[in-house]
Amino acid sequence: MKKVTNLIKVFIFGALVAGFTACNDKGTDPDPDPTPTGPSTISGSITTNTTWTAGNQYILSGFVYVEDGATLTIEPGTIIKGEKSSKGSLIVKRGGKIIANGTVDKPIVFTSNQAKGQRAAGDWGGLVLLGKAPVNKADARIEGENISEFGGTDPADNSGSLKYVRIEFAGIAFETDKEINGLTFGGVGSGTTVDYVQVSYSGDDSYEWFGGTVNAKHLIAYRGLDDDFDTDNGYSGMVQYGLIIRDPAVADQAGDSNAFESDNDATGTEAMPKTAAKFANVTATIAPGTLDSKYNTALRLRRSSELKVYNSVFSAPYKIGVLLQNASVDNYKSGKLVLQGIALQGATKMFDGVDETLFNTAANKNKVYTSVADLMLDSNFNSISVRPVGIPKAGSPLLTGGVTLPSGFEAAPYIGAFNTTDWTATWANFDPQNTDYDTAK
Repeated sequence: MKKVTNLIKVFIFGALVAGFTACNDKGTDPDPDPTPTGPSTISGSITTNTTWTAGNQYILSGFVYVEDGATLTIEPGTIIKGEKSSKGSLIVKRGGKIIANGTVDKPIVFTSNQAKGQRAAGDWGGLVLLGKAPVNKADARIEGENISEFGGTDPADNSGSLKYVRIEFAGIAFETDKEINGLTFGGVGSGTTVDYVQVSYSGDDSYEWFGGTVNAKHLIAYRGLDDDFDTDNGYSGMVQYGLIIRDPAVADQAGDSNAFESDNDATGTEAMPKTAAKFANVTATIAPGTLDSKYNTALRLRRSSELKVYNSVFSAPYKIGVLLQNASVDNYKSGKLVLQGIALQGATKMFDGVDETLFNTAANKNKVYTSVADLMLDSNFNSISVRPVGIPKAGSPLLTGGVTLPSGFEAAPYIGAFNTTDWTATWANFDPQNTDYDTAK
């Protein structure tokens, strides 16, 4: 019996050691609720399928690439920080993929590596997705980095998935007029999923699309520097539900700041495919306060853009509400550029380059409102001091004034980003400056 008992003890001890070793093997699946183990610095290229886990934090040092054929998977709740000194950036190349699917309770956060209270726009580069969908520019290379090519012949190309993702304090100029934005798309295809994404405090555009066909829903642009939604080089996807809130004291001093800026290309050629993206259900506003002189327009559509915007409200003291320039004027008159279900309020000059009688036709259902009170929005709809409340009050004309949206959009005949549901709840963060992200030391 004694020998048997000793054998049992040896077996139990061996099983415990094996179990302990297995639990600490970094090659195994992570625990359901892992303990933070400290930040990992990432640099260079990711060439094989890789998973970043919520039990770690990751610091991007310099340009970090997800190479062709590799997939980077990021678990819900994971925090990724951009290194300020090296302008850390994450670039997903053509043929590479990112699967960053957070949840409403556990969003994935890309943020500054600076301490709480010391973060600023442009602390790091940003997130760049490149794909094989058509663009109207030969030898297209992404701005800022100026090396990685994008674009191709596959409109359904798949660069992965972004869901419940926040990108904070990114957007940095690597050279004059060559910036990486908060979130940049270059030739990204419609096989890619983009839903519930917030870009806050971007040091350049919050979102910029260079060609491609990717669709997106539920986008927040919060307190950015330059433009909020910038479309170029033949972007032709569909974007529905967008919230834009700006700080009145912060605007692009090197140029000007617009809610929408759209060009077919940099020189306004008729290159194909045309920039003809469709946006629907956008709310764009600026918080109360003294307005920086560099704020320009709600909608600056120029250089032969054929953008289409539906059921959206622009309530802010811009210099101009709708500005059409160059060949985009003719595109509007011929119906290639479309503005329908638009509510304008607050601009010093409502129209430039567009005939108000064409804008205000019954079929277009566009309307100019005299005051914010006429829109019947919550008193905190454009707040940057407390969490904004975007849902209109009962009886608001925004709840019923929209047009029937084109095929491909969800049915949403109301004007603006919200009907009766606040889709920013829980996952979005309107005070990232004071959020403690240092759970892993």
